[in-house]
Amino acid sequence: MRVYRLSVGPLEANAYLVAGKEGAVLLDPGDEAERILALLESTGLTPQAILLTHAHFDHLGAVAPLVEALSLPVFLHPLDLPLYQKAQEMAALFGLSIPKPPLPVEPLAEGMSLFGLKVWHLPGHSPGHVAFLHLEASQSPMVFSGDLLFRGSIGRYDLPGANREDLFRSLKRLLTLPPKTEVYPGHGPPTTLALEGKTNPFLLGLEWEA
Repeated sequence: MRVYRLSVGPLEANAYLVAGKEGAVLLDPGDEAERILALLESTGLTPQAILLTHAHFDHLGAVAPLVEALSLPVFLHPLDLPLYQKAQEMAALFGLSIPKPPLPVEPLAEGMSLFGLKVWHLPGHSPGHVAFLHLEASQSPMVFSGDLLFRGSIGRYDLPGANREDLFRSLKRLLTLPPKTEVYPGHGPPTTLALEGKTNPFLLGLEWEA
């Protein structure tokens, strides 16, 4: 599986173009639709869908122009639909503006597999937060962790709909994956679960279950 990463928008969220045997998808296109379209042109890839780890505005600000340009379906966990519908209002609270994200959206669910990725529902940063896993014997495991886990840090749990206990339960579940799992977070550089298990201060007190 090939992974292309762009850091987009004033909050420097990661947008990913992921291409595998079952086609290409865009993950969390948070802003700068023109840069994302330029990436598609340079790679020659045509995405089949937009997948959202969660519905905070910095992860979906480019959804509307990309849907308009490419006629893509948008996949989101239903528990984050209220956040999706209020994304414009939340952006305005930060003094920012995004196009209204389009409806309808296709529902993501725990255990679903699509485009070579498996869905895990990992709430805490938001009610409907998910991660996308790529588990193939010929490759190191990959997880697109959204805003659950970053290099050296974890997602906020003081936002509307967030929950500290849920977030730490989700982190513990993430640690059931092999330590060699590559982590592609919603902000910042990629990492591995092995590195985070040894150095991330928020994970040091959690037990490995793998």
